[in-house]
Amino acid sequence: MKKLAISLLLASSATLGAFAFPGQAMAQQSPVTVGNDLEQQVIEWRRHIHANPELSNREFETAKMVEKHLRSLGMEVATGVAHTGVVGLLKGSKPGPTIALRADMDALPVTEKTDVPFKSTVTSEYRGKEVGVMHACGHDTHVAMLMGAATKLAEMKDQLEGNVMFIFQPAEEGAPEGEEGGAELMLKEGLFGDLIAENKPEKVFGIHVWAGFPTGHVGYRKGPLMASSDKFEITVKGKQTHGSTPWGGVDPIVTSAQIINNAQTIISRQTNITKAPAVLSFGIVEGGVRNNIIPDDVTLIGTIRNFDMDIRSDIHAKLKHTAEKTAEANGAEAHVHVDLGYPVTSNDDDLVEQMLPVTKAVAGADKVKEVPLVTGAEDFSYYALEVPGMFVFLGVTPPERDMSKEPSNHSPYFYADEDALKTGTELYVNWALESL
Repeated sequence: MKKLAISLLLASSATLGAFAFPGQAMAQQSPVTVGNDLEQQVIEWRRHIHANPELSNREFETAKMVEKHLRSLGMEVATGVAHTGVVGLLKGSKPGPTIALRADMDALPVTEKTDVPFKSTVTSEYRGKEVGVMHACGHDTHVAMLMGAATKLAEMKDQLEGNVMFIFQPAEEGAPEGEEGGAELMLKEGLFGDLIAENKPEKVFGIHVWAGFPTGHVGYRKGPLMASSDKFEITVKGKQTHGSTPWGGVDPIVTSAQIINNAQTIISRQTNITKAPAVLSFGIVEGGVRNNIIPDDVTLIGTIRNFDMDIRSDIHAKLKHTAEKTAEANGAEAHVHVDLGYPVTSNDDDLVEQMLPVTKAVAGADKVKEVPLVTGAEDFSYYALEVPGMFVFLGVTPPERDMSKEPSNHSPYFYADEDALKTGTELYVNWALESL
């Protein structure tokens, strides 16, 4: 890909706070800022969404709120994308490329234990059980910040040379069993096709709030940032017999133990971890009903995390080979199924380099840091496989606190400092302006 040049942002000093002359880069001038009124509105949106969370593919009221706001800004709006997704298109006054900004809307089946005045008391059904529902991963902040960015960019419509696509995505945390959802389904339904924009976006940007960083700090990384995430299930079939006469059957429990141990060598002895780290973990072992009965079968379930798509496929093949041959050596059978999850979330090197000056101008150069690989996964990865993408972490923990002891994302005690919302909103705005 050709190296993307940093574009010039030309606007009145009343709007930008500084005039950009030819040859003057964005980093040399003041970025567009969000005023107090809009910042407070973003906070109010966030609190409302936080108090009214909805699970994946069930974000009905959140979607209505987003749709109403985007239509009030005069945008073309598509709804019901991937069940509850909302997409707005802001058309600039002059022709130019389309770029995309994304936020996810879904909450988690977590009972909130914070003491904020707008804490969630919502309950819902998840896998047949009644559960509490909480924005324990900060998606409420993502929606609010992108709504704020839409407001600001709509005010600057006459200065835009191109279009901005606002993606409000459902089901980032995963669709309910038996359903499709999230970024993959939005793309299947034409998000980057003819759904709403005439042209496929040239770039896509996303933000995720993060408990491990101080408020307003930004973590970025070129290339792979977050891991692929795959679920595997191995059914080990033996032959049931009495526990006192194991020679009368085939023991799937002993075989499973050997498969678990042998599978650990896939990463430690068979994978070039100097190229990309990987993790293979077993999380569920199920089999047997009684102490003196060797059962017919055992089920093993686990996860694979990786940062290289070729190595990812190789690990899958080696897991299948290891399980099947280990079982065969014991007179048993092993059936391996790998459920492909999210791909590696990888940032485009040139896009990150292009946006670093404006990112530092918004957040402060001393607050923008390169971060190590993260073994968590994100379905923003699907967008970044289609077009150059940039995904960053935004700190939401007050700086006076101990980052190592703060409740992490997905915790019932997860807390997002609202002072970070202004920074996130301004990042969306200035990335769009720099791109157009």
